[in-house]
Amino acid sequence: MGQSTNITAFLDQGETDKAALVVPDGPALTYGRLRELTDQVVIALVSHGVAPGDRVAMVFPNGPEAVLLFLATSMIGVCCPLNPGYKEDEFRFYLEDTGARFLLVPPGEAAAARQALPAGGKVIEVELDPDGRLQLSNHEVHRQADSIDAADLEATALVLHTSGTTSRPKRVPLSHRNLITSARNIIQSYELSADDVSLCIMPLFHVHGLVASALATLGSGGTVVVPRRFNPLGFRPLMEAALPTWFSASPTPHQLILSRLQDKRPPGCERLRFVRSCSSALSPAQMQLMEERFGVPVLEAYGMTEASHQMASNPLPPDRREPGSVGRGTGVEIAILDEAGDELLPGANGEVAVRGPNVIEGYENNPHANASSFTRGWFRTGDLGVLDRDGYLRLLSRIKELINRGGEKIAPREIDEVLEAHPAVKEAVSFGVPHATWGEEVAAAVVLNQPITEKELLIFCRERLADFKVPRHLHIVEEIPKTPTGKVQRRFVAEQFTHQ
Repeated sequence: MGQSTNITAFLDQGETDKAALVVPDGPALTYGRLRELTDQVVIALVSHGVAPGDRVAMVFPNGPEAVLLFLATSMIGVCCPLNPGYKEDEFRFYLEDTGARFLLVPPGEAAAARQALPAGGKVIEVELDPDGRLQLSNHEVHRQADSIDAADLEATALVLHTSGTTSRPKRVPLSHRNLITSARNIIQSYELSADDVSLCIMPLFHVHGLVASALATLGSGGTVVVPRRFNPLGFRPLMEAALPTWFSASPTPHQLILSRLQDKRPPGCERLRFVRSCSSALSPAQMQLMEERFGVPVLEAYGMTEASHQMASNPLPPDRREPGSVGRGTGVEIAILDEAGDELLPGANGEVAVRGPNVIEGYENNPHANASSFTRGWFRTGDLGVLDRDGYLRLLSRIKELINRGGEKIAPREIDEVLEAHPAVKEAVSFGVPHATWGEEVAAAVVLNQPITEKELLIFCRERLADFKVPRHLHIVEEIPKTPTGKVQRRFVAEQFTHQ
């Protein structure tokens, strides 16, 4: 393969015979074998007509194929992983929006994606058999590996879409440089090494699973354990089989796992160093419960697709971790800006902005979004936050989700945390609803784990919140809608209850 520095250089970090990818009840691929398979897929893609820079969509559940194809497609073209749960119209939007002409799928699966592929597109079936041998549809090798030039640092490796719930998804082009920088920041943050084993339970069609769980682990020479389909019911035997040193997820999977683990330090935690939480706000109450159960530090981090995932994290001991904070910048500059784009002093609320070589230079073909999102080299995240004097960042709200009650700006996350501090509340999401006098009034939806009356919950809130922040309406619900990455769809919840 032509020599070039890109994300596949991480495959050279591990010893040739060291396990790189391990599938429970499936193949275990060494670094040497993963490199061989990556080269084989690249050659196959070229023989199928993939040219440098071509967009290659892939629709795979978690498993070794998802990691292997991400590495291989990024070497010659651009990887565009899509959620296997999409419906045909959703696939059609994403395939047309990315311009993907090639679609990688498991044999006999992904019917909706195949149907949505534009005319002239090509479907390529890929599978690893139980022995780790590669099966590719209609594949004959016509070229040698050495004749293919791999992508360079500045080439786009991965295209993902923002997961916002209030507007059309924006296309995010991540270069090899962006991804390598982010992975190295994660390696440094958690002192990852060849001794580490990451249990990958986040979807590999999103940046959290791809960059934190998989790419950073490979970049440290460690081992990624990647179950084909994660189910919280099977978490205990999975831990016992994998013996991970760490794992990362959003708060929702963490909650599901906690509901299955009632004992402290259960079997499988013998080598566990820390647990990481990212992609959505982790309540201090849930963090405390997780630390009690697992007996290790729980480190909340802050990531966005536009920054190739991680921007900040609470540090490992002996440094302090702050419940309710996403920690300090990790190889990334963080500032709090006012509406004019000027930096504010520590302690002042404003928009969180970041910059660094892991951050994209702009969205694809979206000048309006670029004009509003980039200021003087800073990427404006759309999050309201505050930095303390030690550089710890606390997120208060999405700016568009602030509740404006008679001129008082209320961060809904503050109300969420108070409600979730009550032992009867499993999950809470607060939001604004229209009010004739105040403009907006505070409401909240809560999921309970034990019986309690609305009156009792409101008394609990009044003891901990200023009167104007106390919800005027409480809705008891079975579940709260979320995005595939576990982010609360606050505006969708608000719309459901606005007219009730």
